[in-house]
Amino acid sequence: MLRGVTLRNRIVVSPMCEYSSEDGFANQWHVVHLGSRAVGGAGLVFTEATAVTPEGRISPQDLGIYRDEHVAKLREITDFIHEHGAVAGIQLAHAGFKASTAAPWNGGGPVSEAEGGWRPIYGPGERPFREGWIVPHALTVDEIRMLTAHFVTAAERALSAGFRVIEIHAAHGYLLHEFLSPLTNQRTDQYGGSFGKRIRFLTEVVVEVRKAIPEEMPLFVRISASDWADGGWTIEDSVRIAEVLKSLGVDLIDCSSGGIVPNAKIEIGPGYQVPFARRIRQEAQIATGAVGMITEPQQAQAIIENGDADIVLLARELLRQPYWPLHAANALGREMAWPRQYERARPT
Repeated sequence: MLRGVTLRNRIVVSPMCEYSSEDGFANQWHVVHLGSRAVGGAGLVFTEATAVTPEGRISPQDLGIYRDEHVAKLREITDFIHEHGAVAGIQLAHAGFKASTAAPWNGGGPVSEAEGGWRPIYGPGERPFREGWIVPHALTVDEIRMLTAHFVTAAERALSAGFRVIEIHAAHGYLLHEFLSPLTNQRTDQYGGSFGKRIRFLTEVVVEVRKAIPEEMPLFVRISASDWADGGWTIEDSVRIAEVLKSLGVDLIDCSSGGIVPNAKIEIGPGYQVPFARRIRQEAQIATGAVGMITEPQQAQAIIENGDADIVLLARELLRQPYWPLHAANALGREMAWPRQYERARPT
């Protein structure tokens, strides 16, 4: 249980971009994609990174919540998720200097305005993500404050759409992460330089969103616990910010990593990010989520039993197996209700 929300289990559908929207609108793909994971037994089902402004989309096909008109279809999705026993969560995001890019199957590089992209894109400074990519516009202080207001408005729309958990995306090289990392934040004003100044944008967003949502609504923040690069954000920084975020009313730190530079040397393997969740949980005394190559029921169960994290977030494995939670319960000898429409197929 987190605040006023109780999950039926600790399995969470991690936010996964679907690149299937037009002007930010959810559609039948999202109904089926997210709804099937609820039917499949997950405890919490997150939308993909959902942009708080049109310019905050990663691609022209990203989901958004920057228009009041987006709410109706999202409400259809949350109603379905809740009808089938899961909790609907939304991840609020701004892509920063990774905006206006193509879907992976179209190469993933910058998209021209003629192809549906946009200019300008935004960042803490004028450094592009990589050579040859779009040079971002360096946000002014007034623009930063305006974007904070957009996060709040998006959170209010999320309430209208029926979401019961909100996560703020501050990882993977997107805008809020760009302000956190010394590799990308070279500002000399109140939003750059020292640790306290680099975290200011995120903490202001958290404070304002927390004020805008009900007391009983959990608030998560996803961070990249390490940049995996010399001179970048570290696990020690992550422990420090987790302590700050806890004091501001954040309930759980979703512990991912990387994404700020294209040449990071990441030591990938099963559960490779779990140690980040464990250390933040132990040292900052805040609930954490573990994510990253978690594929086996016994592996997920051990993460919880060992006290490494409070929830496990699965991504690609739930693309491969939408009903993974049901099969995991069977593999672990646990009782879990199957949808009555599928009960006749339940393993015996």
